[in-house]
Amino acid sequence: MSQPLRRTRNDLIATAVITVLAIVLLAIAFFTAPIRNSHLEPAAEEYENAGRLAVVPSKVEEAFRLPDSSPGVQPVIAAGMIITYHDGTITATTPTGDTAWTYKRPNELCLLGHAWDKVVAAYRDNAGCGDVVTINALTGEYAGTRSAIAPDVITRVQSNDRVGYASSHRVELWRSDMVKTVEYGYNEAPQEPDMQPESCTINSALTRTDLLATTEYCDDGPKLKFQNTTPEDSREPEMYESVDISENAYLVAVSQDAAAIYDPDSHKVRTYDKDGNDLAASEIPPLQGPQKVDQLVDVITVADLPHHMTYHENDSLLLMEPSRLSVTGVFQGALGTGFPAGERLLYASDTGIAVANWDDNKVETIIPVDRGGYTGPVYIDSAGTTIVEKRGEEIVVLNTNLS
Repeated sequence: MSQPLRRTRNDLIATAVITVLAIVLLAIAFFTAPIRNSHLEPAAEEYENAGRLAVVPSKVEEAFRLPDSSPGVQPVIAAGMIITYHDGTITATTPTGDTAWTYKRPNELCLLGHAWDKVVAAYRDNAGCGDVVTINALTGEYAGTRSAIAPDVITRVQSNDRVGYASSHRVELWRSDMVKTVEYGYNEAPQEPDMQPESCTINSALTRTDLLATTEYCDDGPKLKFQNTTPEDSREPEMYESVDISENAYLVAVSQDAAAIYDPDSHKVRTYDKDGNDLAASEIPPLQGPQKVDQLVDVITVADLPHHMTYHENDSLLLMEPSRLSVTGVFQGALGTGFPAGERLLYASDTGIAVANWDDNKVETIIPVDRGGYTGPVYIDSAGTTIVEKRGEEIVVLNTNLS
């Protein structure tokens, strides 16, 4: 019968060294974690969702202003809260101008978005823009976090179901619990090889429900590609068909099973379904091309109406019907995307807020707004009964209750 193993003095020393080393490493990870340097001041109590403006106002009046240097040109409205970023702090402001909650962090903010009544913020650390936090918009309480290697320069990709980012070589999408559902493109630290398709340069991306569409520059030419947003394994894309497209074409809309691109060669918006079928082609006034990040990836500014999808570029606001994504109207002189109120489209124009009929594509009236000499883009949305304008790095809130 063999003798039972006995622990020697060297065994005890080795165990102690390993234990101490593990504790030290855990302590280093804990005290150097980016979120340790953050400070969240939640709301004193849960707020009610203020909703959106339901009727077209006859006039507006400036209520208050907020500094906002967040990435992106559109205002961020989450569950009726006005979400801004300034001097390292994300602030949720009620439509009446009260501060609901704040979140302060020294890291550079790469992305600010919203979905699921939550605010989604991605920060830069030593592994790129992959440190993400979600905060309940109405309570200011932590909802989730994730941290992963990510590109240094990204642009937001979001829908009602997913939030994520696009870069020139990678797209990621996350669901409401911050679990990654799509990993597409180059991976700096792959767990398993050969799970991704050919490597191309991504120049635009949009998503809706179960569909992700991208336009890419590949070795065999530019492509429009489709994939499932909920593949069996997030590391292995579930691709549909791809379509050969014109050089410099980019996405302007996506539906549940199709996508529309702008073709600068023909000045047409062309629509294809995920099986590669050509659905529609609509000629429009020439577009000059959207803003870019990293000199490669297009910043696609879209917004939904009840019966249309919209895309804005330069001074043109395109309306597309939701199934075939054919263009039903183009409003020129628009300073940004708008929002629906009382069966009408409201968007910013040079002299105020245009009120347009989306059925006959006519501007019915202009609500005057004095912007004091500001001449840049103006993207608008609604929080409660207010109209929220984003003018460069400033949010201007317009009151509509003037009776």
